[in-house]
Amino acid sequence: MLERIEEFGKHLVITGFKGVKVGNVEAFFKAMRNEKLANVEIQFFDAQLVATSQHLYFAVLNALTAFKNGESISRNLAMEIMLYASAQRQIRKAMKLLGITRRSSDIATIILADKPDSAKAALSIVSQNLRAKPDDAVVELTRGKVKSIRRVFGISQAELEAVCKGDGLEAALVDLVIERMALLSTQR
Repeated sequence: MLERIEEFGKHLVITGFKGVKVGNVEAFFKAMRNEKLANVEIQFFDAQLVATSQHLYFAVLNALTAFKNGESISRNLAMEIMLYASAQRQIRKAMKLLGITRRSSDIATIILADKPDSAKAALSIVSQNLRAKPDDAVVELTRGKVKSIRRVFGISQAELEAVCKGDGLEAALVDLVIERMALLSTQR
């Protein structure tokens, strides 16, 4: 799904790829860097720890805001998105939590570009490199993901129940993950 973020003049694609085999992650990243896509940021996440596209959307907004305000943790926007998505201040921890590994089979992807055609071209390149078609269902929250997401983000049952307002525990979980990301910007 291609979406425009008006405030920042950017075009965003959040999608996923199901059942992929990256194998050599470093070689994959090198191949992606060699594509030399101008004014495009791409970030990959292990989809098993992504709590919906809303989780990634807010990571992008927080990262863009941090760069705009000169308060970014990283010098690279794609890495800043990873830091926010993982609610971590350290790149190594963020990559360990949400980064892809050779064992990752479901991968969530963010593509952020200045122009819609650039975003679409980048999506095509990512698809070719992963040898898979985009599958938005990969970023959705499933019961199988809930336990892992709660563990990684340190969300207790009591906290979930306190936030749950009748929308269900899954909606509360997404809200709490987004809250963890927002707290990152207050930690200096």
